[in-house]
Amino acid sequence: MDRAKKVVNEKNERILLEMTKQPGNDTCADCGAKGPRWASHNLGVFLCIRCGGLHRKMGTHISKVKSISLDSWTPEQIENMRQWGNLKANAKWNPHSELHPVPVNASDR
Repeated sequence: MDRAKKVVNEKNERILLEMTKQPGNDTCADCGAKGPRWASHNLGVFLCIRCGGLHRKMGTHISKVKSISLDSWTPEQIENMRQWGNLKANAKWNPHSELHPVPVNASDR
């Protein structure tokens, strides 16, 4: 990876990590686990590794998952995360989360 790209990736990681400190973004949007390090950039939510895996199983036509620190992010993806965030996204996409609990068994369906 060239130096310029590395600098951009490090900057984007700092931006995303700062966003995870905001109320609502400091826990997984789906299960509430602390310290999410994954995100669905099209839905605008921060996720734990387990829920990120569940989102990946849904398919990229529903949720596009990336690691905050291991993947490269475009300015558009960062901006979508800024626009949404867990609280706003859950209010729109999952307003009655009690009716849609996260799977709890090992197979994660």
